[in-house]
Amino acid sequence: MEPVRVGIREFRDKLAAYLLESDTPLAITRHGDTVGYYLPARRKRTEAERASLREAAMRLQEMLASEGISEDQVLEDFREWRKRRKQ
Repeated sequence: MEPVRVGIREFRDKLAAYLLESDTPLAITRHGDTVGYYLPARRKRTEAERASLREAAMRLQEMLASEGISEDQVLEDFREWRKRRKQ
């Protein structure tokens, strides 16, 4: 498969899209010269995987709600855990 040529500025500006959505190798160029390659390793999720993730998210929301726990509380607990772990 021949890589698609993309300028370094475009690559930088659209980095998230290339990392998360691209399935084509890219040749990154600067002033017409190839300076690097990006070879995507991430495969796209199937609709079944997306449905499973949505179901898991819904179940998590239901569990948090039933326990009276907010997303903000979960986030704060995570931050405190991370801070303790770094010490």
